Amino acid sequence: MRFTSKTLTCSYCGTMFIFDPEEQRSFVMRGYINNPRRCPRCRLGRKADQGGGFGNYANFSTLRMMYPATCAECGIDTEVPFEPIDGRSVYCRRCRNSVRSASSR
Repeated sequence: MRFTSKTLTCSYCGTMFIFDPEEQRSFVMRGYINNPRRCPRCRLGRKADQGGGFGNYANFSTLRMMYPATCAECGIDTEVPFEPIDGRSVYCRRCRNSVRSASSR
């Protein structure tokens, strides 16, 4: 199935937005038949009003606090979703994945 970009108008705020092919594929995979009626910004606002789309839990991707850290492996500055503790190693995403794969062998 081929998808092409569509320009739609948000029924909530009235702005025009692009419904791109990747998002259209996602909608089809979820079983949605109709085009979205709200723009991405209004959809996010609606999800937040309804508890973030995770039942009664907040939308963690928008509320997560990030903390600055230095990777113990390569030394680059990075951010992590937890407060680093002195004496404990913190890794950037790339190094964390390589450390995990080395420890699982």
